[in-house]
Amino acid sequence: MRVVGLFAGIGGFEVGLENAGHETILLSELDEQAKTILDREFGSPVVGDIRRLRRLPRGTEIVAAGFPCTDLSQAGRTAGIRGEQSGLIDVVFELIEHGPRVPWVVLENVPNILRLHGGHGIRHITRRLERLGYSWAYRVVDTRAFGLPQRRQRVFVVASRERDPSCVLFASDEEPTWPADREFDRAAFGYGFYWTEGNRGVGWAREAVPTLKGGSGIGIPSAPAVWLPQRAPARAFVVPGIEDAERLQGFEPGWTRGAVDDVRGDRRRWRLVGNAVAVPVAEWIGKGLKNRALYESRPQRPFQRGKWPIAARGGPGIEPVAVDVTTWPVSELRKPLRGFLQSATPLSVGAAAGFLDRLQRSTLSVGPTEFRVALAQYCTDHGCPRIARAASAPRDAESASRLAV
Repeated sequence: MRVVGLFAGIGGFEVGLENAGHETILLSELDEQAKTILDREFGSPVVGDIRRLRRLPRGTEIVAAGFPCTDLSQAGRTAGIRGEQSGLIDVVFELIEHGPRVPWVVLENVPNILRLHGGHGIRHITRRLERLGYSWAYRVVDTRAFGLPQRRQRVFVVASRERDPSCVLFASDEEPTWPADREFDRAAFGYGFYWTEGNRGVGWAREAVPTLKGGSGIGIPSAPAVWLPQRAPARAFVVPGIEDAERLQGFEPGWTRGAVDDVRGDRRRWRLVGNAVAVPVAEWIGKGLKNRALYESRPQRPFQRGKWPIAARGGPGIEPVAVDVTTWPVSELRKPLRGFLQSATPLSVGAAAGFLDRLQRSTLSVGPTEFRVALAQYCTDHGCPRIARAASAPRDAESASRLAV
């Protein structure tokens, strides 16, 4: 089918859909650096501000839009679906309403859209779709299900005027198992964590990195760190390189190379990659749109508006129901995290010491006791023993044994 990609970013949605056999006929993206990548990688026209796009092309069969999460994410402004950036989703609906008949719509955003302001964002989207004559389904999907060691959950909405979109999102389901002990040597696990999130959060993940993001708690896009316990203490803490990040999102390494030419290039590339749609998830949806497997009905139940579940379906004149599925629609062959860290560099001693200092001054408890001890030893080995001695001891017996996953 012919795809129009809106808020295309660096093309994650479109690469995945093309991998599934669809054709991109038009892209819209405001960011000039992202447009550089789209111009280079796609043979389709690329337009800028979506508000200047007057009409969808004739023959459009899929509209795909990973619309801005700026006003919806927990780390954002939380203005909601009416915010200046996230509210641009209404432009998508206006293009659909006043353009050619589009059979399929696919949207992506952060799970906080289900919770913020009592789920006003997802309610707004589903009501607009119903007024346009679409049946809809949504599901929170975890990127780890697709073999990528990144704990990234996103809401995908699929809507159709022709078929039940449940056949795309709910045709398969797996039990979340990441990582299964039998698949990896536990001693070779890596542990990803944010070191830039202040005193309120850490974002700890076992055998994965936490969600790659376009920004951080201190306002800059930056990589998470990874603890590799199997390495010598002086080499146990690393930061993924930008090409590692591209792999963790399912892109070919070097996908964003050449888009930025200033001294802050890697930081800007992190922003582009962190804001992207993970390619394998988009490909899975693309295959569902193409194959349209029969939907085996799964348990479903009514739910109270304002308490939106992780998966639901509805349509014009149909009361929405929750669908009992997990965030793992598939379970792809997993590769160890360390296999994705091909351009990683050591975590700077300043970053390590700063994180240890925050652990000491806050109530944060991160991972097993060995993590704090290893980080303190890392600081000592790199010439910062004072902060290491102050922060290496667990705060109490409870924090010594607690494991944040």
